[in-house]
Amino acid sequence: MTSSMEQLYQQVILDHARDPHGRGLVDGPADAVAGESHQVNPTCGDEVTLRVALGTRGTVPVVEGVSWEGQGCSISQASVSVLTDLVTGQDLRQVDEVAETFRALMHTRGAGLDEEREDALGDATAFTGVAKYPARIKCALLGWAALKDAIAKTGVAVPATASAAATTTEEPA
Repeated sequence: MTSSMEQLYQQVILDHARDPHGRGLVDGPADAVAGESHQVNPTCGDEVTLRVALGTRGTVPVVEGVSWEGQGCSISQASVSVLTDLVTGQDLRQVDEVAETFRALMHTRGAGLDEEREDALGDATAFTGVAKYPARIKCALLGWAALKDAIAKTGVAVPATASAAATTTEEPA
């Protein structure tokens, strides 16, 4: 990664840390299903409480809103801010795919992902350099762990992807 690209990525993280999106716990719409999770990174003391509100688009569960409160390093706070932008308005299958792509990015040791997968991450690609530092990966993943747990606490299941459904076979009667 070039030095100018690293500087751009650092600036994205600093911008999100200074002006975090979704900060401030709010209740979702009255007709939304809500879940909340509190996560702590015991290594450094970062913590976040994340609340997710789910609605539906037709019959598909959709993230209507994400709000959070937290404290910690700029990486953990910026990561939750970017997460908020990426998942709000998305259906749960898309949210799951983005979360898995971000986790994959954190396991590249800074090498990054292919262009298509990085494009799907938007500002979250700024965390590519974080993957070089194992101690900081947990900081970047903290909000994502809270999101996964909060969605699980809603009791709403993530719909199976078409490819997963196609590979599922039923036992003969």
